[in-house]
Amino acid sequence: MKLFRYLLSVFIIGSASSCSDDYFDVNQSVTAPTTTSLAPQYRIQGAIENTVATAQYRGVREVLGVVQYGSQNTSAYYSESWNTFMTNGQYFLWQNAYVYALPNTADLIFLGEKHGAPNYVAVGKILRAYILGMTTDQYGDIVLDETYDSESSMNITPSFQSQEEVYERIFELLDQAVVELDLDSPIGLNDEGGDVLYGGDHEKWKKFAYSIKARYLNHLSKKSSGEHAYDPQAIVDAAEKGFSSNEDNALISYGGGEMENDNQPFSENGYGSSRFDFFSDFFVELMKNSLDLENPYEDPRLEVIVPEAVNGGYQGVVTGRGLDGNSPDDYSLGNGGFYTQPDSPTYMMTYSEVKFIEAEAKLRSGDATGAYDAYITGIRADMQKLNMPGEEIEDYITQIETNIGVSGLGLSEIMVQKYIANMLNPETWVDMRRMDYSSEIYPGLQRPENVNLDIFPNDDDWLEAMMYEYNEEDRNYENMPTNDPYVRLTTPLWWNMEE
Repeated sequence: MKLFRYLLSVFIIGSASSCSDDYFDVNQSVTAPTTTSLAPQYRIQGAIENTVATAQYRGVREVLGVVQYGSQNTSAYYSESWNTFMTNGQYFLWQNAYVYALPNTADLIFLGEKHGAPNYVAVGKILRAYILGMTTDQYGDIVLDETYDSESSMNITPSFQSQEEVYERIFELLDQAVVELDLDSPIGLNDEGGDVLYGGDHEKWKKFAYSIKARYLNHLSKKSSGEHAYDPQAIVDAAEKGFSSNEDNALISYGGGEMENDNQPFSENGYGSSRFDFFSDFFVELMKNSLDLENPYEDPRLEVIVPEAVNGGYQGVVTGRGLDGNSPDDYSLGNGGFYTQPDSPTYMMTYSEVKFIEAEAKLRSGDATGAYDAYITGIRADMQKLNMPGEEIEDYITQIETNIGVSGLGLSEIMVQKYIANMLNPETWVDMRRMDYSSEIYPGLQRPENVNLDIFPNDDDWLEAMMYEYNEEDRNYENMPTNDPYVRLTTPLWWNMEE
């Protein structure tokens, strides 16, 4: 896959780099749209790939250490110590969402409407909902109505809207998309081979929309009143219309070729390889006893996901500590496992996640048997996704049936399995915050070492949100919410505040 081939050239104003002070930014220039001569079938691939390769990639890159999937080789690395770039606004999900990903979806919607192709409008709305969700879940209040829309000139001082409003829009976009996918269209989604997600299959796109809806309804677990009160049945209804097998998984494939952009970003030759040096001690130790049994039972997925260290065995690096003078050969490398081979896919959402969402909703509603069934189905689906041998899957399920069963199922069991299944997905950060970073939910979880004690002085202080990028603050400070790191990094988002 040749990522970025469809990046919007309309936004290229001089030379720039995403790692410099001169990078592309939505507030950098007033730019008129230039998409009126295109057709939607030539935009869909760019919309899909930028959703994953720019927005989702940057959304997970800096939280690898927060959720402790991976660890760096140096101590007090900025994203693990919650310091430097993270506190001064050099965290680039904002750029990638507003300059690359969202504009592609805006063009797809615009061109779909122009050419009377409601299926393209629908796909644009689904992808837009997905990107808006990732963005608001990391920042809180974001720009919503005043983003690039393919018709108007760029607004360099856009207004921000509340996270609650963003969530309302996400649900609106998804509901509209499901209806529009059932309408006739003169252009097939895959007429030019651009639908690299589902090959033009409308039903799978609809399942994706319902799955995303279940995910975002489930984020409201701390809301008990009002329009957005947590509704387990609505979540279950959406989940049941969502993914029904691993065949529905939303993923982007890579060829594993010579070009950097044709490699899984976190593989050895990928453009994010340096961000995932080693697997973390927390993740590896969790996998050595993922069922939290008195007599540890090693999760058979460990050897599939985590490479064995050169010096033997599976050993993770304590997040924030770095190698601490030890040899890198003593630890399990971040690249080389199931998720980090050159041709490993990037998963946007999976059937197993949908089943764990359903399990949580049913558990909260008192349906213990239904929750257990969904939990077991989610585990089996994840292990099948990893191409595990059938006997290993059933041996693991037998351990669950023997040691946990319906009566022993709690939030911890569900969330641990979801954490394992959602490797390298920014959704995990949402879950950890919803669960208050609890070590009762995630056994063995502790804060990274060498965290920024100036902002996070207490052991129960954890990162709650990201800083807005510094150039947004420079250009749009009158509209932007406070960007004081003592406030932004420590204040829970709207969906994470009890009602």
